[in-house]
Amino acid sequence: MKKKVLFVVTSHDKKGSTNEPTGYYLSEVSHPWEVLHKAGYEIDFVSPKGGKAPVDGFNLDDATNKEFWENKEYRNKVEHTHTPSEINPDEYAAIFYAGGHGAMWDFADNTALAGLAQRIYENNGVVGAVCHGPAGLVNIKLNNGKYLVDGKKINAFTNEEEAAVKLENVVPFALESKLIERGAKFEKSGLWQPHVTVDNRVVTGQNPQSAKAVGEALLGLLK
Repeated sequence: MKKKVLFVVTSHDKKGSTNEPTGYYLSEVSHPWEVLHKAGYEIDFVSPKGGKAPVDGFNLDDATNKEFWENKEYRNKVEHTHTPSEINPDEYAAIFYAGGHGAMWDFADNTALAGLAQRIYENNGVVGAVCHGPAGLVNIKLNNGKYLVDGKKINAFTNEEEAAVKLENVVPFALESKLIERGAKFEKSGLWQPHVTVDNRVVTGQNPQSAKAVGEALLGLLK
């Protein structure tokens, strides 16, 4: 069994026209990383542009964030991410899209990333995403011409949560609405409640509070 998982992080560092900084949300990388790393999985990082990924939610009071950030090997990996063209999807058992608002600008329309995810999924691999990470799922099409999310139970950062952080008019599209448009059976819980949905080798989580449980669900499918 392939013991490698591909983590996707954003290259985008600004929240639209606000000029507020963003990036990948650190705990949405570190919490799933801890679960998979401890289980013996090697994790590689890819981003739309490659190179150093911008980081948001930088809180080292979170012990798991601190453990990840101080791990020399993985800190180096996330600061030297691969470009999609450098990745061989056949090496990976799963692909996981981390959130952070940056993902809303550069995940959905990246056909190279969508191609990697399609290949991994159609190799009987697992696709995971948390918070805004499911932006990466909206345009993945399978060989049968259907969207990956079509007919599946899917979860992501909700329209209510986007309104609560006052960014519903800043993000380029409403993630929940777009997933529903693509045929997803959208599930959700209240604001900032952990919620993880698993359907047909696709694992999705609602918010940063769901990140560890997404990692655990991914691990459960990989075993």
